[in-house]
Amino acid sequence: ITRLVIHGYPAGSGIAIGRAHLIRRNTSEVPQISLAEGDIPAEATRFETAVKTTRKQLEHIRSNIPENAPTELGAFISLHLMLLTDATLSREPIDIIEQQQINAEWALKIQSERLAQQFDEIDDEYLRQRKQDMLQVVERIQKNLIGQSTELNLDGTLLDDIILIAHDLSAADTIHFKDQRIEGFATDMGGPTSHTAILGRSLNIPSVIGLGAARRLIREHEWVIVDGISGTLVIAPDELILAQYRQQQARYRSQQRALNKLKKTAAQTQDNEEIELLANIESSEDIKAVHQLGADGVGLLRSEFLFLNRDTPPSEDEQYQFYTDIIKKLKGKSLTIRTIDLGVDKNPRWFGSNSTPNAALNPALGLTGIRLSHAEPILFRTQLRAILRAAVHGKTKIMFPMIASLSELKQSLIHLDTAKKQLTERNEAYGSPDIGCMIEIPSAALTVSSLLKHADFISIGSNDLIQYTLSVDRNDDSVSYLYQPAHPAVLKLLAHIIRTANRLGKPVSLCGEMAGDPHFTRLLLGLGLRTFSMNTVNLLAIKDIILRSHSEQLENDIQRLMRNEDPDKSEALLKKLNAIAYSE
Repeated sequence: ITRLVIHGYPAGSGIAIGRAHLIRRNTSEVPQISLAEGDIPAEATRFETAVKTTRKQLEHIRSNIPENAPTELGAFISLHLMLLTDATLSREPIDIIEQQQINAEWALKIQSERLAQQFDEIDDEYLRQRKQDMLQVVERIQKNLIGQSTELNLDGTLLDDIILIAHDLSAADTIHFKDQRIEGFATDMGGPTSHTAILGRSLNIPSVIGLGAARRLIREHEWVIVDGISGTLVIAPDELILAQYRQQQARYRSQQRALNKLKKTAAQTQDNEEIELLANIESSEDIKAVHQLGADGVGLLRSEFLFLNRDTPPSEDEQYQFYTDIIKKLKGKSLTIRTIDLGVDKNPRWFGSNSTPNAALNPALGLTGIRLSHAEPILFRTQLRAILRAAVHGKTKIMFPMIASLSELKQSLIHLDTAKKQLTERNEAYGSPDIGCMIEIPSAALTVSSLLKHADFISIGSNDLIQYTLSVDRNDDSVSYLYQPAHPAVLKLLAHIIRTANRLGKPVSLCGEMAGDPHFTRLLLGLGLRTFSMNTVNLLAIKDIILRSHSEQLENDIQRLMRNEDPDKSEALLKKLNAIAYSE
């Protein structure tokens, strides 16, 4: 093969140069066998045994996670165990065996294809990526059915500076990566929010995922380059390319060493403007990174992940324990809890058929976000009571998602008052958290001043605000090129929201992907944003830009960009803004 470059998604940042080691799963083709009626009970038992074996394997792996492994590993393996106990995987294949009189392997294949189609139809990118977790669990059951080893086979012959090339990698596969001489990895499967991507970042190993058919194009021990910065895989590079990438690798490592020195440095611009850097999290396992990287607190806890992948909603006490655990681990740093942001595109199994049939035709415009909470007041108030109770343990804020109007905010506050009264009647202690709302819809952005009269703070959800403003689904490849965070219409809305909040003296943050993208840091500073909430992996890079920026000067420098109304010119103007040097 001559030099070939394949593009995917960057996961763990950095550059890895080494010899390829191909991971072969040795998974046989699934056979389809018709059974006699008398053989069906034994076949159902064989499937149940494979499920029990899979559960024991995962529980053993979880209980033997090395101390130096990323905290996310345990959570991801727990998710696989949760998926395994789901009736859709543990029971419905047995129904297929009995109804169609077929072997367990083929019944599991039929069921996994049904589930995969359901995942593909989910609008939310993070939840859609959970299809890979489901398929990884299915693969493990299939191997146990046919008696194959479920462990990742590294052959015991790894060379130094090895790069793993696989179709996919599960959390269990990566457990001993830090004990091996693995420089990087690349996979055919995966997306930006897949657990493979999250593990790549957590392991701090250069990695590229979602490469398609890269594994079939690479020979064992062939030289490859994994560029986790740009998201590319270079196969069979020549000496000139190798030399260029070694230089880039040295520069990147030097930059990372410099960034690591900023962990305890306050985020302050050159004109002494203090900037608050918060983290977006999903579970208590993420708190370790909050402290390690010096985040000021949590600006977004996505509470809905506690409600998914289960047969019943979490009880009030279970939620209380979940929130309290996070609050205590934050050790005095603030926690902002977004109430459940569920909808027709991400309905838990226990939710039944509460959404309207027509809503599924356009999930983003249906019964979602705060609308769904209002439609399910018992569910909503249960969560509010749990948060209020947990708030006695530390700094806590409540944030309502997808608020479109003042009436929706007022209705949410009525539910909150009811929850407080219920706790008072029960003689339960509760805190007094600040109350805020997400600004994700143009109608909320344009009427933000009325919302701020009733809210203590607001947070801009840039992902949805851009999507709704431009009428673009960034996950739809046919139109994703139109998803432009620097589009003039988006910038005018952002400027209006931030300017209004600052004028009224109310805190405003931004918790969408723009907050963690260094490309937009100076723009947001120039618009007057002083609180950024992001994935912790981006925090130090954002802090570095803040330290090298002059906020007052930026307010003048962005004026040409703000006057522009041609989307085609926005990117060039943004590059000029980022190229401005400020004397330190």
